[in-house]
Amino acid sequence: MDMKLEVVPLPVTDIDRSKTFYTTVLGFTLDHDVEPGNGMRIVQLTPPGSACSVVIGTGMGGGSPDGSRVQGLHLVVDDISAARDLLRGRGADVSDIDDMGGVKFAYFSDPDGNSWVLQQIGQR
Repeated sequence: MDMKLEVVPLPVTDIDRSKTFYTTVLGFTLDHDVEPGNGMRIVQLTPPGSACSVVIGTGMGGGSPDGSRVQGLHLVVDDISAARDLLRGRGADVSDIDDMGGVKFAYFSDPDGNSWVLQQIGQR
């Protein structure tokens, strides 16, 4: 039996601000932005080259009442320096690169504090 992780819900406070961050700053593809009714709005976005998307929205029951955020979502890249430079050039506050013995990491957050990690496995 296959089990594929294809969508991760992210809690956000401002859908339009988050949609702009993910499309303009991170370069995610906007898969859809729909309002099916009853005050619900669903925005699904996919990182370039990924089979897994994130979904933000209202009325989905996915928000956390205690204000907690999703932490440590990984975006695996071939060239972390190039990815970091690209994202910083678009306005993301990406940390310096940490080399943990051949696996490299850099960190940033979205406007709501959901945290992301760029990860490069292997030498470059």
